[in-house]
Amino acid sequence: MVKQINCIIVDDEPIAREILATHLQKIDIIKVSKLCKNAVEAFNTISSDKIDLIFLDINMPEISGLAFAKSINKNIKVIFTTAYREYAIDGFDLQAVDYLLKPISFERLLKAINKFSNENIEIIEKPVVETHEKNDFIFVRADRKMVKINFSEILYIESLSDYIQIHLIDKTITTRETISNIEAKLPQHQFLRTHRSFIISINKIELFTNEFVELGNKAIPISRTYKNDVLKKLESL
Repeated sequence: MVKQINCIIVDDEPIAREILATHLQKIDIIKVSKLCKNAVEAFNTISSDKIDLIFLDINMPEISGLAFAKSINKNIKVIFTTAYREYAIDGFDLQAVDYLLKPISFERLLKAINKFSNENIEIIEKPVVETHEKNDFIFVRADRKMVKINFSEILYIESLSDYIQIHLIDKTITTRETISNIEAKLPQHQFLRTHRSFIISINKIELFTNEFVELGNKAIPISRTYKNDVLKKLESL
């Protein structure tokens, strides 16, 4: 199962943050958790959230990107984004994944993401927590209640930004949760991520093609990012 890459963008220039975020939104496995305008905001974010990758500007006021990179947990990877070539050696001395010069093209950014993925394959494909497989249900918060949902009742789960809709056999439950968080709570042998916005119940699949799976009279898309893993799984059943 392809794990989503949680990243943050750290740059004191608003336009630079927005341009990079727009590029990253086109890549299914990337989730931009926060746009930070300085190292302090970034530090607070990585202290509270699980972040895999930081896109880090170098020339920032108060704390430079290089100084910030030296101070963080080395398990969090860094891709430097800067307008200055002269810091490249310092950046790679800090074992940065890549060093991108502004303006950053989408093609160059994608190359850096691929490099990160290849170098961190154990992170990207690491199975999610197995302890949840002991249960055959989860609880989610809906309408100020904790609602029990049996895995056997789930058809598919759809992401709506900060919310998800859990489509059951006879009803739909909406809860404030990210699809990555709910994916981590599901048993891998019963559920399959087919798209950045969809998780399906494998047992409920009625048919599939290379582009979609159908269940409950609903066609769920298979995105290019997940296609190889999805088809490999389905063809092995």
